[in-house]
Amino acid sequence: MSSSTPSVHQQALLERLRNKEALIGVVGLGYVGLPLSLTYAENGYRVLGLDIDTGKIEAIHQGCSYIQHIASERVAEARSQQRLEATTDFARAAEADALILCVPTPLNQYREPDLSFILSTMEALVPHLRPGQVLSLESTTYPGTTEEELRPMVEQKGLVIGDTFFLVYSPEREDPGNAHFNTATIPKVMGGSTPACTEVGVALYEQAISEVVPVSSTRAAEMTKLLENIHRAVNIGLMNELKPLADRMGIDLYEVIRAAATKPFGFVPYYPGPGLGGHCIPIDPFYLTWKAREYGMHTRFIELAGEINTAMPAYVVQKTADALNEAGKPLKGSRVLVLGIAYKKNVDDMRESPSVELMELFQAKGADVQYSDPFFPDFPRMRKHAFQLSSVPLSESSLSSFDAVVLATDHDGFDYPLIQAHSQLLIDTRGRFAPGQHIVRA
Repeated sequence: MSSSTPSVHQQALLERLRNKEALIGVVGLGYVGLPLSLTYAENGYRVLGLDIDTGKIEAIHQGCSYIQHIASERVAEARSQQRLEATTDFARAAEADALILCVPTPLNQYREPDLSFILSTMEALVPHLRPGQVLSLESTTYPGTTEEELRPMVEQKGLVIGDTFFLVYSPEREDPGNAHFNTATIPKVMGGSTPACTEVGVALYEQAISEVVPVSSTRAAEMTKLLENIHRAVNIGLMNELKPLADRMGIDLYEVIRAAATKPFGFVPYYPGPGLGGHCIPIDPFYLTWKAREYGMHTRFIELAGEINTAMPAYVVQKTADALNEAGKPLKGSRVLVLGIAYKKNVDDMRESPSVELMELFQAKGADVQYSDPFFPDFPRMRKHAFQLSSVPLSESSLSSFDAVVLATDHDGFDYPLIQAHSQLLIDTRGRFAPGQHIVRA
C-alpha cells in the first residue's frame, strides 16, 4: 500500500472505484472478459466491453451469451439494468476509469511467447489513455511483460505511473465448467508497478471479487500464474509418464491414483489423459522456459513435462493401432470415432484440444475419422485445423458401425452404458471404463 500522500488523481480514482461510480472497461470479451464484465455489472458497476468481434458485440446487445456455461439471463439482466454496454470503438476507452485487458497470449510456431494480441490492443488503446485511469493486464504472460512492454507504451503518452496513471497485473483464474468456483469467488492475485498502483488495484478488484491477494510487484503476480499452471503441467506429465509403464506392468494406474488419494496428507491426485488442452496448461510453462534463457538458465524439468504431455496423442494412436491389429484390422481404412473434441469435459472450448491432434494423426495414418460432441454440432473453424464434419449422434447402430471408438473428452452428457455396450473396440483415455475384453486403456 502507498505510504505517501495519494496524488490528486489517485485519490479521485480510489473514491470512484470504492463508491462504484467508476466505469469499468473490459477489453476482450471471451472466456475471461465476459464473466468478468458480468461480475462487475452484478456488483453495481457500469461496464463498457471492448472487442473487435462484432458478433460478440451484437450478442451482448441482444442480451445473449455466446459461451455455454454463461447463462444468457445474466447478460440480459445486465443489459436491462443498463450496466453493460459493448462496442468495437476503442476511442471510447477514454470514458473508462479502469481498463482490464483480457486478450489471448498464445505461442508462435517456435513455442515462443506471442504478445501480438497484447501489443496490438495497447496500440489501439494508448491514443485514448488519460490521467486518472488504471490499466490492469490479466492475460497470462512471462514475468516482466507489464514493466517491459506496457509501461513504456503508457509513459510515452506522458503519463506518470503511480501518480497520474496506474498500472497493475492480475492474472485471470477462470475454470470453465467448475460448479464450485466462479469469477467472484476465486481469490484475485494482483501486483502493481508502484505501491500507489497496488492500492488502486486493490480498490479496483475488492468490490467485485471476494478476496484480493496483493503481492509485491507485477513480476511476482505474473510468476504466480505461471507457477500455478506449471505445477499442474508437471504433475500431469508425471502421470502421463507412468501410464505406459503401468500398462506394461499390468497395473491399472487409475486404481492406483484413487488408492493413493485416500492418504489425507502429502498427496494430490492428478490424472493422465490424451494430452493437455486449454488456453493455459499447454502454453504457459513455455512462457517461463523462454524467459529463463534471458537469465542463462534452462528449465529442464518443465521442458521434460512438456515433451511427455505433447507425446500423448501419438501414444493413444499407437495403442489404437495395436488394439485394431489384435482384432485383425489395420488402422488404415478403419472407421474411428473420437468422443469429445473440447479440451476438457462439460465445456464448449476447443483451445489446444488434444482431440484435434488425435483426429489429425488418425487421418494421416489413413483412418476414416469422425467425432461426436454434444457441445459442437459442427466442427468449428479453427486457425490451425480444418475438418468438414458434423457430430455423429450416438446410437446402437452408429457406435457399432465404427471399428474403434476413442473416448478423448469424458463429457458427463455421454451415455456411457450405451457406448460400452455397442462399441466394437473402445479406447479409453480417461479411465472412465473398467478394462475388459473390448476396452483398452490408453
